[in-house]
Amino acid sequence: MSSIEDLQREMEAAVEALDFERASQCRDRISLLRGGATAQDAERADPSGLVRQQPGAMGLGTSQQRLTPPPGWRPPPKPDPMTAGRGRRGRRPPDDT
Repeated sequence: MSSIEDLQREMEAAVEALDFERASQCRDRISLLRGGATAQDAERADPSGLVRQQPGAMGLGTSQQRLTPPPGWRPPPKPDPMTAGRGRRGRRPPDDT
């Protein structure tokens, strides 16, 4: 079992030896331990598929990178500018005065 301090020392030694792949594995195990995983789970975990989020690529409160409409969704039609402001009954007749 490795504690966070042991992993940090191992990570620093790997960086000094220019073994950045081993250092990144230690970093990922440290983040798993800080996130609440047990030492055994952190050792068995395979973080190779994890991708860090890009800053500014996400909106607030969401984990989706880009807004995607549901399948089959089409935007509503634009209103006809020739009928803007008209009521249901059509035009009023001119006033006979």
